[in-house]
Amino acid sequence: MWLRPEEVLLKKALKLWVTQKSSGYFVLQRRRGHGDSGGRFTGRLVGALDAVLDSNARVAPFRILLQVPGSPVYSAIACGATLEEINQHWEWLEQNLLHTLSVFDNKEDIVSFVKGKVKALIAEETRSKVAEQEEDPEKFREALVKFEARFNFPEAEKLITYYSCCCWKGKVPRQGWLYLSINHFCFYSFFLGKELKLLVPWVDVQKLERTSNVFMTDIIRITTSSKERDFSMFLNIDEAFRIMEQLADVTLRRLLDNEIFELDPGLQDPTQITKRDLEARAQNEFFRAFFRLPGKEKLHEVADCSLWTPFSRCHTAGRMYTSDSYICFASKESGCCNVHIPLREVVSIEKMEDTSLLPNPIIISIRSKMAFQFIELKDRDSLVENLLLRLKQVNTSNPNSLVFHSTCVFSDCESRDLGMVASQSEDKSEGEKESSHLLNAEALRSVFHQSGPEGSDFRVSREQIKERLWNDHFAEYGRTVCMFRTEKIRKLVAMGIPETLRGKLWLLFSDAVTDLASHPGYYGNLVEVSMGKCCMATEEIERDLHRSLPEHPAFQNETGIAALRRVLTAYAHRNPKIGYCQSMNILTSVLLLYAKEEEAFWLLVAVCERMLPDYFNHRVIGAQVDQSVFEELIKERLPELAEHMKDLSTLASISLSWFLTLFLSIMPLESAVNVVDCFFFDGIKAIFQLGLAILEANAAELCNSKDDGHALMILSRFFDHIQNEESPLPPIGNHHAFFSDDQEPCPVTEIADLIRDSYEKFGDHSVEQIEHMRYKHRIHVLQSHEDTTKQNVLRVVIPDISILPEDLEELYDLFKREHLMSCYWQGMRPVILRHDPSRPYAEQYRIDSQQFTNLYKLVSPWTCGEHTQILAERTFRLLDENMDHLIEFKGFASCLDVMCNGEMNEKINLLYRLHIPPALTENERDSQSPLKNPLLSTSRPLVFGKTNGDTVDYQKQLKQMLKDLAKEKDTKTEKAMPKMSQREFIQFCKTLYSMFHEDPEENSLYQAIATVTTLLLQIGEVGQRSSSLGSGSDEFTEDVQSEASASAQATVFTDTVKTTHKETQSLPVTEGNWIISFEQILASLLTEQSLVNFFEKPLELKPKLENAKQNQYCLKTNGMSDQSLAEHMKLNTQ
Repeated sequence: MWLRPEEVLLKKALKLWVTQKSSGYFVLQRRRGHGDSGGRFTGRLVGALDAVLDSNARVAPFRILLQVPGSPVYSAIACGATLEEINQHWEWLEQNLLHTLSVFDNKEDIVSFVKGKVKALIAEETRSKVAEQEEDPEKFREALVKFEARFNFPEAEKLITYYSCCCWKGKVPRQGWLYLSINHFCFYSFFLGKELKLLVPWVDVQKLERTSNVFMTDIIRITTSSKERDFSMFLNIDEAFRIMEQLADVTLRRLLDNEIFELDPGLQDPTQITKRDLEARAQNEFFRAFFRLPGKEKLHEVADCSLWTPFSRCHTAGRMYTSDSYICFASKESGCCNVHIPLREVVSIEKMEDTSLLPNPIIISIRSKMAFQFIELKDRDSLVENLLLRLKQVNTSNPNSLVFHSTCVFSDCESRDLGMVASQSEDKSEGEKESSHLLNAEALRSVFHQSGPEGSDFRVSREQIKERLWNDHFAEYGRTVCMFRTEKIRKLVAMGIPETLRGKLWLLFSDAVTDLASHPGYYGNLVEVSMGKCCMATEEIERDLHRSLPEHPAFQNETGIAALRRVLTAYAHRNPKIGYCQSMNILTSVLLLYAKEEEAFWLLVAVCERMLPDYFNHRVIGAQVDQSVFEELIKERLPELAEHMKDLSTLASISLSWFLTLFLSIMPLESAVNVVDCFFFDGIKAIFQLGLAILEANAAELCNSKDDGHALMILSRFFDHIQNEESPLPPIGNHHAFFSDDQEPCPVTEIADLIRDSYEKFGDHSVEQIEHMRYKHRIHVLQSHEDTTKQNVLRVVIPDISILPEDLEELYDLFKREHLMSCYWQGMRPVILRHDPSRPYAEQYRIDSQQFTNLYKLVSPWTCGEHTQILAERTFRLLDENMDHLIEFKGFASCLDVMCNGEMNEKINLLYRLHIPPALTENERDSQSPLKNPLLSTSRPLVFGKTNGDTVDYQKQLKQMLKDLAKEKDTKTEKAMPKMSQREFIQFCKTLYSMFHEDPEENSLYQAIATVTTLLLQIGEVGQRSSSLGSGSDEFTEDVQSEASASAQATVFTDTVKTTHKETQSLPVTEGNWIISFEQILASLLTEQSLVNFFEKPLELKPKLENAKQNQYCLKTNGMSDQSLAEHMKLNTQ
């Protein structure tokens, strides 16, 4: 790194430094004792001095000096921890400064120039660090203007960041700009006169990965359902991919995963997301995953420092993480030392005197009389101030913490009993004393003690040896949740925790002990409230109670069953979002064996909400994500097995129970508890590596397996022959394991050996690597669920409609996108319900009136110019049968099917219902227009046909149609459609006129509808008059038709009502009893062949769908030109 120039006297430094390179003005030096294996006495002395004083962090082994020829004074301008780092600085000086210095006349100018340049470099580095957190406002504002102009999104589409890169189109790279916004991934290029625009919604991304192609070794590949696109030549590809990964994850969770959305406040308002927020979110999630902390914990500070580790008698370099309720430390060397310090355990935080040996030290004292010394903390004052403020808040919000409820589950008071007895207060709260439900005060293992088999002295002695080892470890590393967690404790855990300590150590490793101490009386009150209440969760719990470790005596009587019922019911009441899921009963049964009932409850909370988040819910998304990660690990670590088993989904389905039950339903219990030991210490990483070790142990047989069933049998037989020789418990049969054929001998596998192999061969995956893989595979899993939803909806809809399956699939995509676009920019209006995957498939996506109108304009064949908006609103009201202002895809598709493929009577039926309530409302705009059009005059001659022959045929057809409709009406039990009033009929006619606009047969259609309309008005008026005389309009209709057919020469109907008005004048309209029926309208329309042809003609939906895919986004934007309509969605065509 570059240093602010400081003068040094070279003569005094000669014995400590060795010159490596020199030029006219610069000297590169190496500190003695570093990098030379010769081992001279001076080098050894300097090296020993550095080691004893622990000064490596403050004295870099390499430096560059600025020398003034002829002067003993030099200036240090750069230092480096490695030779590569210092050589980069040296090369920069040679390339950029050495040739320039010769132009100066005197030495003072040279020194001044070089010092000024170094200071400028330091300032530039500082600015670049700031720029990483906050974009240059001017450049960002310029990019934002270009983004808005090029893609014309609404203002709500917030730009997060942008990058210069290349998009590969085939073998040709297109240089341009990549814009990352809250909902979209956009690329713009203008190269050699050709413009390229790409727009990909994040919810359409199926896969996001870093890979390589023929031309580039490091590219970012975006995969959608239709295309793959490669991007390369980023200035900082690591940062770009990290931001893209975060944006895809955040958007998919926000829009497609309702359960996570409700639990994560950071997803609630996407307009507040910034680049800095995304980076902080990624760091926050890593922090919570690494230390397995509650999801509500928010990371505040991350500081490099060193922690005094008494077991190694030195300071260990690492990083301090501080959050709302915790202070955590992780060493830079993986697995060397980790520490969790809950703030409720902290007694004091103090600053110590700053010395050269202990720079910027602080001491954190905890209740168990331990103290942690941290040194080399930058901004120590502000850090301590913030920690003290949060400590005060924790003590204020948890007044119980002022009373000593320690998280120490072991004490030193009874050394003969390994110094390990519960030190937690046994006093129960008033709520617990009055509880009608007696809670178990001991672990079920203690109550239902099982003696080991004969000759088990060896096992007992092994247990005693383990207990002594653990006792020694506690004495050196601590015995509370704040203990030093090192590689040594990992080895002890891998050997298997002693039976007497297992439950207590599970509490410490999971930090459930902190929740237990922070919530005295909580579980007892929860049991009191939840027991006796009946819901779906309690019914499922009751079904599974007797399936939980039925082979263990603890669950063969009511004591164990009642405790299991209370814990599961209390948790379902605490977390109704999860409620109860299968496999929770098996896990809770084992927890109750080794922990008290209340402790088992908090262990279950830790597993479900911290260690396996998103596992135990309706869709088990978390488990499926980890199955997908496991598949990738198999391909990476067991390539031969992956090559043989082309479809790894079989192994994934088999291994699902491994993850959900932590092998408890697969292995014999005495062996499986050792796996649970590792899980509580190392988290899900332990399950991944053990799964890989199991597959490797069976790889040869699996590669020779004939089919999936054979592979399943191989693994089942392997699990049945896993044993734990060191367990003091008798072997317990596993009723959960698969039945296997033991005709062939199978070697016995020792669980301790299997766990040791898993750590040695597959334990090198870090939490950070697993979290990155989870990001990638969560996209795949959520999109798989979306595909499943889509296929199930289509499977239900396809049998009932005539639209082609491929067209229906595209229609579903349009329907879903319309719903999602409302989530993008319009916010969640009160009527719009968020996508809820727990609902039935057909109800997961629904649209409101405005969204329906947009889709109607795009795909409906019934377009009526300006009248289309009104017709769309009426159609929505007709389909909204339950009046919740939302419609599902099936209703939308069925309506569109009638419009495109329905028979004439179905189309007229739909049109008729669109012009009566509830589709037509009293206050609807454009529905109060008076009858002014001369085409609707009742005194106009009504011509049926051009020839007498045609006339007679139409009259016979009309009469027969009326009779058939009457018979059909009599046979149907459903309620007849309401009759249409004159006001409603006028709107019906107006819609018909609008539909014929721009049709090739427009003139003949207008003439035909004028003829039919006049006839229907006459029928309605005569019916109105006859109803006033007491006769029904239905009988009158047939009389009119009879009179018409009686005259062979009747080619014209004349007005049977005498009137004082002229023929060209419209008849005054009064509502009165003027009504017309659907049957009368249909029969009248059938008299005109041009109308029959118009309505019987099937309409093509595919062109409408193609146009809609291009222009759907345009309806959401403002002021887009016709040219941009075609360009805006080139994603789908290029």
